Amino acid sequence: MELIKGGVCAAKGFKANGIHCGIRKNRTKRDLALIVSDVPAAAAAVYTTNLVKGAPLAVTKANIADGTAQAIICNSGNANTCNKDGVEIAEEMCALVAAQTGVEKTDVVVASTGVIGQPLDITPIAAGMGALAAGLSADGNAAAAEAIMTTDTAVKEAAVRFTVGGRECRLGGMAKGSGMIHPNMATMLVFITTDAAISREMLSKALSCDVQSTFNMLSVDGDTSTNDMVCVLANGLAGNPEIDADGEDFDAFMKALNTVTVSLCRMIAGDGEGATKLLECTVTGASTLETAKKCAKSVICSSLLKAAMFGADANWGRVLCAIGYSGADVDVNRVGVSFRSAAGEVEVCRCGCGVPFSEEEAKKILLEKEIDILVSVGDGAYSSSAWGCDLSYDYVKINGDYRT
Repeated sequence: MELIKGGVCAAKGFKANGIHCGIRKNRTKRDLALIVSDVPAAAAAVYTTNLVKGAPLAVTKANIADGTAQAIICNSGNANTCNKDGVEIAEEMCALVAAQTGVEKTDVVVASTGVIGQPLDITPIAAGMGALAAGLSADGNAAAAEAIMTTDTAVKEAAVRFTVGGRECRLGGMAKGSGMIHPNMATMLVFITTDAAISREMLSKALSCDVQSTFNMLSVDGDTSTNDMVCVLANGLAGNPEIDADGEDFDAFMKALNTVTVSLCRMIAGDGEGATKLLECTVTGASTLETAKKCAKSVICSSLLKAAMFGADANWGRVLCAIGYSGADVDVNRVGVSFRSAAGEVEVCRCGCGVPFSEEEAKKILLEKEIDILVSVGDGAYSSSAWGCDLSYDYVKINGDYRT
């Protein structure tokens, strides 16, 4: 397993591009992205569980019902959600891709991100589709990743090289997400590509399993978006024997997928709206995996703890408080807490009670950009990690006038 560059273009047979077509007023910001595989690919996706869903999700779900897709089109600046003609607009976006690339319109994954409840004009998309398709290239990953950003401050992409059946395979992804991050079965927008040959059934199994320990353990602000989607395309051009069952090859694929998704999770959490710090909570010693997950996620979601981390305040009581209302079955008298960063590690709680520690040393540790919150809840065999960020003044500033 080796980290490589290339994002969604790292895998053989994938090209991408991103342009400014005019959806967003700022001409310096790209707002339309396209990813195309040279050949039809196995496809799988997971979606938001919010009852209010963006029209693109319905169209995508119908298009990949047969487990196949060949292109992904995504715009930023407008979510195409709660619009009377939303489905028609999403379908027209697929038709425009088909007209410019030759891909069947029913083999297109379509996504949108941005403001909810504002009509999406197809005119700029139609006008820009020719240039978007003409500019597709094997090094267009960064442009595509930039084009799906909204309040993101940095491009988010990752890729790995791995071996399956004696053949080199590659898997890469890109993501957008900064606010409205609190998924359930999906998160933000994430697009993953691979040249590994894997059956539709096993691809779906891999994605569904992976999100439970990655994107479902990520939270920035407690809001589950209406447009969340994670989609993966596998075109098989690596030439490995198709992965069609559990075993060594499937495990290798799962490891590659997890390496990329964890990297993207950390990028999203670290780039949370107004964030100054990446938080990772790791719970160990749990009696069940569910217990570990509940504790880790509850700690990461605590607004009080997030505020304390912004202020570099080692207020460990907020960690115990979050565990206490998490619904997890733990003995609070066995809980231990430590804070760790590049500046060192400090134990602040043992057996459910505070222990003497240097406030100055703790503050120095919590002033770092990446903070580990280490929680022990007993001597069980299960552990889990969750990712989030601190809560700063800027979060309110960003969201106070997001629409206007």
